[in-house]
Amino acid sequence: MLLEPLKRRQKLSVAIPASIVSDTPHLREKTFRIGFIGRALAVFRVDEVIIYPDILGVDQSRDQKFVSTILSYMETPQYLRKKMFGIMSDLRYAGILPPLRTPHHPTKGRKRDLRVGEFREGVVVKENKRGILVDVGVEDPIFIPGVHVKRGTRVTVKIISEGDTPGAVLVNLDDVPVYWGYNVLISRNPLGQIIKKGSFDLVIATSRYGEPFIKVMNDLLKRWHKSRNILITFGSPTQGLYEIIRQEGLELSEVSDFIINVIPRQATETVRTEEALYATLAILNVLTEPLCTDEHITSYSF
Repeated sequence: MLLEPLKRRQKLSVAIPASIVSDTPHLREKTFRIGFIGRALAVFRVDEVIIYPDILGVDQSRDQKFVSTILSYMETPQYLRKKMFGIMSDLRYAGILPPLRTPHHPTKGRKRDLRVGEFREGVVVKENKRGILVDVGVEDPIFIPGVHVKRGTRVTVKIISEGDTPGAVLVNLDDVPVYWGYNVLISRNPLGQIIKKGSFDLVIATSRYGEPFIKVMNDLLKRWHKSRNILITFGSPTQGLYEIIRQEGLELSEVSDFIINVIPRQATETVRTEEALYATLAILNVLTEPLCTDEHITSYSF
């Protein structure tokens, strides 16, 4: 039996540019590429994705909204999507998006399949003085007494009784022990300000001009295991992070703890952001989860 993926000990955030698919003209291909990104976020248990403006002086809110809509749609369990999104032009090609199949995307949709202790995502479909009705993806909404949440609000519940009328309680995401998807955040601030105003205790920038990962690996992994709020940043199709940060009058080294290159001697002229995302998260995942402890870090020698 496949074990459910536990949460990371740290909060892992990823920052991607608003123009991430600006070099792709057709909506279908844009949707497909963002779907590739959404899969990476889920595969490697990213907690938060930040979509930042990467061209100063240009209104990129439309691009940010589009990327956010696709990623949020992917993260939402299938049984809630119609209620949460409805009909939107940005979702015209949503049918080609790959499923995440994460723990909060259950495949069973019958009351008889619910088990005590199970967590489910739901949406409030009715509220009255007695409590709320929550759609959790089974035949009938579950009644939760004594709480009042606005209709249309997405909530997380824990099943406390089984049978024809299963019971549930509302819970915070902190109470869910397994990986429960990613949060999508649109930032109006450029990347440098995001880093400066954030509470990140480790910031990793990715660049073809960065240090080869192997040279800084030991130091980076030591910092990783001591950190609680990690941010990994990525550049755009037309500008690397050095150029993006310099628009703010900053240097990348001023706002990053490490600038790494995980694809040394790349044979292509450019590496797409989604390709860099997979390469970076994959190598960090191998070295940090779940067997690479502090004792193992010092054993590496190259």
